[in-house]
Order: sequence, then C-alpha cells, then structure tokens
Amino acid sequence: MKTKKLVIGLLMFCFMFFLVQPAKAAASSFIVINKSTNQLAYFENNKLSKVFKVATGKLPSYTPEGKFKIVNKITNRPYYTGNIPGGDPRNPLGNRWLGLNARGTWGTTYAIHGNNNADAIGKYVSAGCVRMYNNDVQWLYARIPVNTPVVITTSSKTFPAIAAANGYKITNGSTVPVFSIVNLKKGSRGAEVMELQRRLTNLGYSTKGIDGIFGNNTDAAVRKFQKAKKLKVDGIVGPATKKALGMF
Repeated sequence: MKTKKLVIGLLMFCFMFFLVQPAKAAASSFIVINKSTNQLAYFENNKLSKVFKVATGKLPSYTPEGKFKIVNKITNRPYYTGNIPGGDPRNPLGNRWLGLNARGTWGTTYAIHGNNNADAIGKYVSAGCVRMYNNDVQWLYARIPVNTPVVITTSSKTFPAIAAANGYKITNGSTVPVFSIVNLKKGSRGAEVMELQRRLTNLGYSTKGIDGIFGNNTDAAVRKFQKAKKLKVDGIVGPATKKALGMF
C-alpha cells in the first residue's frame, strides 16, 4: 500500500513538474541580411521593423551565408590588423561590433559592425563582415542581445518571405522604408528621401513631386515643417525631424 502511494506521489510530482515548466519562446527578434540588395532587416516581435543599407564582401563567397547568432557585443573594438585603437576615426570597424559565430569562429572574425567610410555602404567592399553606418549600428546594438539569430542569404524574395522560409512567423507586411539615422539634406538621394517627400506631402507640406531627390522644393518643405513643429529650422533632416515625421 505504501509502495502504491509512493508511486502515485512520484507520478503526480513528475506531472506537476512538467506542467509548470515554461515553454520555450520562439525567437521574436532577429536579423536577416540579403546580399543581393545589400540590406539588413531587423524584426522585432515577429514584425519587420527596420531595413538598413549595408556593405558586404567584395566577392560573393567572402560574407558567409546561413543561420548564425550574435555571440558578442563590443564597443570601440580595436582594429588589430592595422594596430588602430578602438574609437580612433581611422578604425574601419567603426564604433560597434556584433560578432557572429560563422565558419567555426566565435565572434572574432565575422561581424556586423560600423565603418570609417560612409561611401562604402551599399557596396561590395568588405573582407567578409557586414558594415553599417555608425549611427545605424549604434541603434541596432542598443536593441539586440547576445544570442540574437541572424540569417544571411542571397535572395530575390522579400524579407518576410526569407524569414518565413527560415521558420519565422511574420505578422506584418512585406516592406518598410529603408531606414538610416544618417542626416538627409539638400543633395541627398534615394528611397529614404522618397519616404521623406511622401510623409511631408501627406502632412500638407508639398515637395512638388516624389522623386527621391532632395532639391530646393524638398528643402523648403522641410523648413516649413520644422518651423511649424518648433524645431531647429536648418533644412537638415536629422534625428529630431525624423522623429517628428514618424520616420523612426
């Protein structure tokens, strides 16, 4: 009788133990890098949140493809090859390093990092790492922990489609504007300028066209918006103006 009670007690204990164990949560924040477009997508809470321009390897084989994780985070990492200290403006690694466990390494060889040459972003120039604008990688660095999953691929699919193909369930649309903390000003061009023009126009500040070129009309619209929002009126679309426009 005692043995029977003991067995029943053990079974109940085991049942309760497994019942209260927390289920493993699916990763809700992760990164996808598409080498075909040289863009990095940041997903948060299983939603496509931001897309950034990046630079990748000079040759297709240089930047590894596959599923990886962020295994370390370093501020102002020295550039040991060139004997350049961290924080030095000459340092090609920029001000943030997000190390990847790629090709048998452990965050010491491959990484997502900043740079010292803004003109390189969007191009195929690196020895294998993924380069970002310094301000952009700082934004990302502040939001992702160690062990954040990273998918690197070359694909013609949208970012949500790539994520879905890698087992993630995405809950929002297929695209968001390419994001950057880099200031926009007269002479700037590209998709982010188009998004700026679209938002200004929708708010009643006409740029007289949405062509992706930051010219005189866009400059005038920006200044009117800045004046109305009691921001510094300089025609430069920096963090404060972008925030007021809802661009990040």
